[in-house]
Amino acid sequence: MESTRIAVFGLGYVGCVTAACLARLHHFVIGVDSDPHKVSRIQDGLAPFYEPGLDEMVRDTVRNGHLSACMSPEEALRDAEIVMICVGTPSEPNGDLGLGQLRRVIHDLVCCLRGRARPLIVTIRSTVIPGTCEEVVLPAFSGHDGVTVVSNPEFLRQGCALRDFMEPPLLVAGGMDPKAVRRVADLYSALDVRPSLVSLRTAEMIKYACNTFHAVKITFANEIGTLCQRLDVDGQEVMDILCQDRKLNISPAYLKPGLAFGGSCLAKDLRALTYRSLRLDLRLPLLESVIASNDSHLDRVVRRVLNLGGRIGIFGLAFKKNTDDLRESPIVALLERLIGKGRDVRIYDPHIRLDRIYGSNRDFVSKTIPHIEMLLEADLNAFLSWADHVVVAQVPDAATARCIAESNRAALDVTGASIRSTMPNLVAESDEQ
Repeated sequence: MESTRIAVFGLGYVGCVTAACLARLHHFVIGVDSDPHKVSRIQDGLAPFYEPGLDEMVRDTVRNGHLSACMSPEEALRDAEIVMICVGTPSEPNGDLGLGQLRRVIHDLVCCLRGRARPLIVTIRSTVIPGTCEEVVLPAFSGHDGVTVVSNPEFLRQGCALRDFMEPPLLVAGGMDPKAVRRVADLYSALDVRPSLVSLRTAEMIKYACNTFHAVKITFANEIGTLCQRLDVDGQEVMDILCQDRKLNISPAYLKPGLAFGGSCLAKDLRALTYRSLRLDLRLPLLESVIASNDSHLDRVVRRVLNLGGRIGIFGLAFKKNTDDLRESPIVALLERLIGKGRDVRIYDPHIRLDRIYGSNRDFVSKTIPHIEMLLEADLNAFLSWADHVVVAQVPDAATARCIAESNRAALDVTGASIRSTMPNLVAESDEQ
């Protein structure tokens, strides 16, 4: 691996760990901070705060000449090929992100770049809202053609930050210049991780998605544990067993943006659990909000479909593909809203034949849409010939996807599935997700 000269701006928890670990990977790193205490500690071969193993790593990398520190941006930038910005982005009183430290570092960099001819990659490690690099960082360097901007979010946990860096769960680098993105990713080439090379906004958003998911998991476990305690159930045992399921529970299953959930189980069980918790005088806000959030997501889909003109064909009716179960199908709810607005609608679902549906399944759709038989189309070609727009509400098989594509009907995919390659006539997604 080729050594690179890197300037790390900000020597807090993220910056100091980043600087020391990159130096451990045999890059030449100089840390920059306005706090003389942090700088002097590193110059003395000591970490400015406690993190397991960091003192030893700082000591070793300072001794072998791969790590140093200073307070001068000019000095740090003199030989740097890559700058990493690792300053804090704390919350403002209104909850917005505070970019004061980031703006100050960018201002310092711009001042130091006057007269510089060599190219420079400015890498943002700080956690920033998607769009920050494009709206704040890039404009600041607009007069410097040799500067490229890359987002390289960190995934470090205090208490095990060195291990998280050296054994990373994720490596994300995003930007507009593929060569710059690849060069930042190559800084970590000695580590056992496959880099994800993405856009600026995707890189910025991944960090938020990860942290939010962690917060949701903790809150979910605490709410389930609280309810278990009231029901005289061992919450630790419940969650331990839940985590044994690596096919559905601890897995990519269900973690795909798409249509609202439906069916005979999820909503029913959530309602039962939240009802019982209320009877026990327990407020479990996360669990109580799930159905409301699901309803709001469906509302957004309805608004997108209502924006379509002409005759609307709905592909899919059951609550998911490869079933004829219509109970609490979000597509049935979508149809009810479209019909209520007077829209001309027809439906095609390869697995729905009303003469084969009975019991609660038949009762649900008959009560919701009494004239459902008049809207169902049995032939795919006739369905496509009739429709001006096709709403893909279930993931079609490859042959059906080709038929929809070849029909030249504008198609709106609300499933979130990656079928765009086989359906080039998909209309642009709405900004409102």
